Amino acid sequence: MRQVKGSLHDDIDHILIDEETLQKRVKELGAAISEAYRGQDLLMISVLKGSIMFMADLCRAVSIPHEIDFMATSSYGASVQSTGVVRILKDLEEPIVGRNLLIVEDIIDSGHTLNYLIGLLEQRNPATLRIVALLDKPERREVDIPVDWTGFSIPNEFVVGYGLDYDEIYRNLPYIGVLKASVYSELDNDPAA
Repeated sequence: MRQVKGSLHDDIDHILIDEETLQKRVKELGAAISEAYRGQDLLMISVLKGSIMFMADLCRAVSIPHEIDFMATSSYGASVQSTGVVRILKDLEEPIVGRNLLIVEDIIDSGHTLNYLIGLLEQRNPATLRIVALLDKPERREVDIPVDWTGFSIPNEFVVGYGLDYDEIYRNLPYIGVLKASVYSELDNDPAA
């Protein structure tokens, strides 16, 4: 893990989505999801670790009864680009046969991780499977993913904050910020990293 020399904010080139805008959009998504599932069973599945902040706020914004569960995958490691190889690090706790599933994802980049998860979960016979993603990078898409709700469409920049990390750091920033290229190019070129 790399050490941050100053404030986390010092490593941010610019703020892409501020805290107030994030919270307003999460509330809008919560209202739309509440309406879509009114009177139905709902299991929200957070894809760890990046979606944890989004999931926590979205859970509170969804006004209907629902359950939550968590999955953890790995496809990045300490890199800024997905390796394309998806590993399940933590699976769901309960069977999902006949349940209405809502995958809560932090960011859709290439689409490989989410595509893999969709295939895995569909084999378990849920009643429905829908997706809400806080961020979408359409320029980077390699696999077509049917997203039901999107918070923000963003340009192809490396973003951190509000749960998103670089080498496990920056998740606690209350906004979505663009990481300075010098931060990740230093680590990617460091043989000790």
